[in-house]
Amino acid sequence: MSLPIETIVIAPRIREKFNHLWHLVGNTPMLEIFYSYQGQERSIYVKCEHYNLTGSIKDRMALHVLHQSYREGKIQAGDRIIEATSGSTGISFAAVGRALGHPVTILMPAGMSQERMDIISSLGADIEVFTKEQGGFRGAQQRSEEMAASDPRLFLPRQFANQFNAEANYLTTGREIWLQLQAIDITPDAFVAGVGTGGTVMGVGRYLKKRNPAIRVHPLEPAESPTLSVGYKTGTHRIQGLFDEYIPELVNLSELDSIVQASDGDSILMAQKLATELGLAVGISSGANLIGAIQLQNQMGPQARVVTILCDSNKKYLSTDLVRQEPIKSGYFSSSVHFLDYRPISRLAAPLLC
Repeated sequence: MSLPIETIVIAPRIREKFNHLWHLVGNTPMLEIFYSYQGQERSIYVKCEHYNLTGSIKDRMALHVLHQSYREGKIQAGDRIIEATSGSTGISFAAVGRALGHPVTILMPAGMSQERMDIISSLGADIEVFTKEQGGFRGAQQRSEEMAASDPRLFLPRQFANQFNAEANYLTTGREIWLQLQAIDITPDAFVAGVGTGGTVMGVGRYLKKRNPAIRVHPLEPAESPTLSVGYKTGTHRIQGLFDEYIPELVNLSELDSIVQASDGDSILMAQKLATELGLAVGISSGANLIGAIQLQNQMGPQARVVTILCDSNKKYLSTDLVRQEPIKSGYFSSSVHFLDYRPISRLAAPLLC
């Protein structure tokens, strides 16, 4: 992937602000997490995306989408940003958008955690909530399209179809992972990540495969709602951030290896263990990603060097089942896992500015 030629001259103040924001977004540390599974000691490599500006990997996408859209003249100073999102993307666009001086409106389906809405509101953004009767997430998307079509001063990022989403993770997340691991003489064997928009697994996967085509790249979906596997929405799940309405336009399954699944209850328990055993306060999707990585090691061998993402912090989930007692069920991976320790892998010497 390559950046488009800049055709619009960005005002010096805005250009400087983007440069400042790229020092707050990305270039996150990594960890090698040591754990035992059924008594066998292993390790997994994780990218700590909860160290981003708002505590989420979505900051990378929001910043890059806005930066590239300025370069292409698709957004101008003072335009209102509107986006349909389940929460994390909305927080990122609210923070980055307000830093750049834009008013922001976020359209959300009902049922997301109260913390997500409170954080978005605290950043000065407006929120419209769409109930199931109003179409839920699809209703929010339809409304965002109608609003954008009626007002040229509204900017709609369209995160599920915007190629700058995957490009953000190709140019930064994927490249950082490669360089950080190469610095300690490690070449990954596989990468796995849960699918929200698909930008992370597609962008990181493309970069890693460019460096080494033998690296396996696996998308992960909720076991209770296997939309990627069946091709349409079925079931419900509690892993906020993993999308199940339809297969996102950004996702090209033909580029990826087999789909991995994680149960929502198992993901909650795994995230709880990361917090109580290692002090890593992360969200439910991070627990799901760890389960995916463990499954890949089970398939590829305990020495396989598997990389995944700690997507966000736990602060958006303090009113959810993440902080409640979750029943253990037969077949859960978390019941066989004991986290032992971790080794930090340093950030790069300088951020990868886009």
